Amino acid sequence: MQRENSAGGYFLDKIESFNFEKIYTKRIQLLLHFFMWFFFGSLLMLAYKFSYQLTFFEGLVMTIRMTVVNMSIFYFFFYVVVPSFKYLNRIKSILLLLLSIIFCGILWLLITYLFSVSYHYFGIEISAGELKGAIGMSAAQTLLEAISPLRLMSQAIIIFSNLAPFFFFKILFEIFRVYNKVLTIQKQKATLEIEKINIEKDFLKAQLNPHFLFNTLNNLYGLVLKKDDYAQEVILNLSEIMSYTLYESNAVTVPLEKELEFIQNYFQLEKMRHATNKNISFKLINHTSKKLTIAPLLTFTFIENAFKYGLKNNDNSFLNMIITIEDNQFKFILLNDVEKKSQINNLGGIGLDNVKKRLLLLYPSNHELFIKEEEKKFEVDLVLNLQEEWKK
Repeated sequence: MQRENSAGGYFLDKIESFNFEKIYTKRIQLLLHFFMWFFFGSLLMLAYKFSYQLTFFEGLVMTIRMTVVNMSIFYFFFYVVVPSFKYLNRIKSILLLLLSIIFCGILWLLITYLFSVSYHYFGIEISAGELKGAIGMSAAQTLLEAISPLRLMSQAIIIFSNLAPFFFFKILFEIFRVYNKVLTIQKQKATLEIEKINIEKDFLKAQLNPHFLFNTLNNLYGLVLKKDDYAQEVILNLSEIMSYTLYESNAVTVPLEKELEFIQNYFQLEKMRHATNKNISFKLINHTSKKLTIAPLLTFTFIENAFKYGLKNNDNSFLNMIITIEDNQFKFILLNDVEKKSQINNLGGIGLDNVKKRLLLLYPSNHELFIKEEEKKFEVDLVLNLQEEWKK
């Protein structure tokens, strides 16, 4: 299934298209943080008002205390502790995380205690309800009692429940942002790779012209001297090949029938350079009536290589090619004799690695390529899953 046809693919496209660098500016960041804490403070104020029956002033001072405590832990952890992870290995990072969690708990208790002491000093107290006298009781503790391990363990659930929402949304947001960056980098890399492949394809076409023209024109010259009627067919085939490579193959994909015509024309012109007793054959089997498209010149490298390095053994030389079109599949099989295995290492001038790379970029999960090299035999099996033409 193509990525754009799935809900997950649609979501990934939306993440990829979101421009964090442009949209998430410092100003926007400050506004989002302000509204986050304002929203939290408003909910906390309502909770103190209706759940604990506090007056407006009592609810306000308790809200200020809790908001400042949570803000302190939040910014310390994400803007002091987390940036340190990138400089540490895995074991040290885990150790730092554990220590920072304990430290954040102690810091939470310490700031809460300091607020209670400050409020008690100015005579601020809760006068009624469940929290009656809570500030005075908190301020009555010593500093060591307020941040003791026992106190930390007893308050752990309260600390976690207060900080969990902020930590959850911050972590979720950072995952979203990092994933967006990864997708953007991957897209840029893929774009650069495709541009590189297109340059290599253009180079391949440029290489085809002089080398191929030289051989074909020599053969054509011989046919004209002999006044062979086959010369007209050669001129027509050559004209169609040049038109295809110069103009039509510039697209990302071309109609399959155009590519097949190019393969047939090129094969026939290359075959013309060899003696008629050579075992050279091409069989096209088409079992589909669908209008399919294919990336241009994908198989040219293999065919050129077969004629370049094949047909070397005088006693048993052969070059056999079979193309089968069935449903949406393009099956390409090419076998030829070779003189030395080492000669196959530089396929068609652009190299086997570039052929594989182009297939991976253009047909990432829709191709199978098998290359088998024996002592005097070379075989290529390529299967492509093709797409139909867009219907207007």
